[in-house]
Amino acid sequence: MKQKTIILALFGALSIPAAASADTPPTLDAIVVTATRMPQPLSKIIEAVTVLSEQEIRKSGAPDVATLLRSLAGVEIVQLGGLGSQSSTFMRGTNSNQVLVLLDGVRMDSATTGATAVEHLMLDSIERIEVVRGNVSSLYGSEAIGGVIQLFTKQGHGAPAFSASAGAGSHGTQRYSAGFAGEVNDTAFSMNAGNVKTNGVSAMSPLLAPGVNPNNNGYENTTFNAQIKHAINADHALSASLFSSRGRVSFDNPYNLAITDVNNTVENIDKLSLASDDQLNAMWHSQVRLSQGVDDSHTYTNGVPAYRFRTQNNQLVWQNNFKIADAQNLIVSAEKLAQTVNSDTVYTQTRRNVNSFLAGYVGEFSAQQVQLNLRQDNYSDFGTANTGLLGYGFSFAESWRATASISNAFRAPTLNDMFYPFTNYGFGFTYAGNPNLKPERSQNREVGLHYGQNGQRVDAVYFENRINDLISSNAAGSSMININQAKITGQELSYTGDFGNKHLRASMSFQNPRDASTGAVLQRRAKQFGSIAASHDFKDWNMGAEVRYSGSRQDVNYNAFPSAPVTLHGYELFNLTSRYQIEKNLHVSARVDNLFNRNYSEAYSYNTLGRTLFVGLTYQQ
Repeated sequence: MKQKTIILALFGALSIPAAASADTPPTLDAIVVTATRMPQPLSKIIEAVTVLSEQEIRKSGAPDVATLLRSLAGVEIVQLGGLGSQSSTFMRGTNSNQVLVLLDGVRMDSATTGATAVEHLMLDSIERIEVVRGNVSSLYGSEAIGGVIQLFTKQGHGAPAFSASAGAGSHGTQRYSAGFAGEVNDTAFSMNAGNVKTNGVSAMSPLLAPGVNPNNNGYENTTFNAQIKHAINADHALSASLFSSRGRVSFDNPYNLAITDVNNTVENIDKLSLASDDQLNAMWHSQVRLSQGVDDSHTYTNGVPAYRFRTQNNQLVWQNNFKIADAQNLIVSAEKLAQTVNSDTVYTQTRRNVNSFLAGYVGEFSAQQVQLNLRQDNYSDFGTANTGLLGYGFSFAESWRATASISNAFRAPTLNDMFYPFTNYGFGFTYAGNPNLKPERSQNREVGLHYGQNGQRVDAVYFENRINDLISSNAAGSSMININQAKITGQELSYTGDFGNKHLRASMSFQNPRDASTGAVLQRRAKQFGSIAASHDFKDWNMGAEVRYSGSRQDVNYNAFPSAPVTLHGYELFNLTSRYQIEKNLHVSARVDNLFNRNYSEAYSYNTLGRTLFVGLTYQQ
């Protein structure tokens, strides 16, 4: 019954555009970069895109990227415990290592797992987020089967100004941040630092996993971000950026030798980037970027080092944007990527190189829009992957547009998949990488219907994604092979609207992510999930409420022998936010999550937070 109520409320929200007052002022059309790798108005983008502005991030009161993304269409975040615990990002039902996360255009994924540790990305340094759903390997290469999440760090704007915030909440949570940013003559700069600490809860339930330590599993994160950009003249600029996030998390291990064992992981996510932007003539803009992304993970048991994995992505990109005619643009990019792993595990190979070439075209012809991308990635270990995308949009009325696209994508085998050494773990279990693996490949088709007018936007999208040569372990669990196939079909409905001082955001996703050979639903993914959020601006107040819903999901009890399938029940969560402007430069905010203290689970035997409250004070010069 609750599910039906939420769905009816969503469709009620989607009916608002028809009843909206003609006096509602139009909102500015957001400029999106991630969907085409060149600036394009959101109203002309063919792919399914969600943009979260700095104002929306600030008003949410969310501490980290994972919390914020949970409310978006097509995105599910599963965490193995509280804040900072290991997370999985499922976009349109794909695996976590089939979603690419970029930080200012730089790859931050681990070369050993293929995924990005978004649980260590706090929001204190983030200015904007763009989420593109669907295959976009033809723009970014490997991992972008489910889509791309791009985070943009804070940059300097206007007169130099100082900001600071502090707050406290449930489970001994404390958060502090400070920043200084602005522009001086031809130089823009930004520096931000933040720290968050929480006692957390026990990550696993001792009732469902009897071998775990029942103590609370806490988390601490320290983040630093710095950006500087100097305009040599109107046509040439140099920039540099630095990002560092250090997270220390305590976690539960059901296979502890003693119930009192204490397990911790310290993970550093670092980024360094240097870039030159040059407007070479009226038609040609060139950018050369040299960057490094690092994921450095160290795990300890009772304070003794257990294992470490440090992976590094060194990338050189030369991207050229050409304006070849009115509303017609061409992109040509050459890229070189070197991935390395340094570990106490002796891999049979620790490095690979990728050389890539990309060509893309975006054109607008009256009421029609066209997008074409072609990309080739040459890997030193397995060979070549070719990807492409063809998209078409048609504006058939003043406020209505239809879109369609067809694309293919791939995921390269990780260094774990291919080069992990033969290891005997005992109990008859062995493991070894397989250097003969092929990349996972997918084909995606989607059609969409979009409405936008007077500050209202509605998007309805149907998609079908077939993934072949999925990489999985063999029947004995001793080696990785290409065996599985997946088919994911679904529909996404999303709405955003501004009615003067009232704001509404709603989304609902219906999907069927399944194993194509057995028909089984993929683990930890719901067939239906969505959210409705509304806020109201008063004179000095902003008050907001959100309902987030997830249907039941399938999982496995790995603590049993043999392991057994289980069903995780669906749930609804109710969250509240508020913000009060004490004076021009000072405001206080509060966020309540899981207001009704709902007991729910995102992964079998793992706990989630009950009702939590956080109150913060922010000064903005």
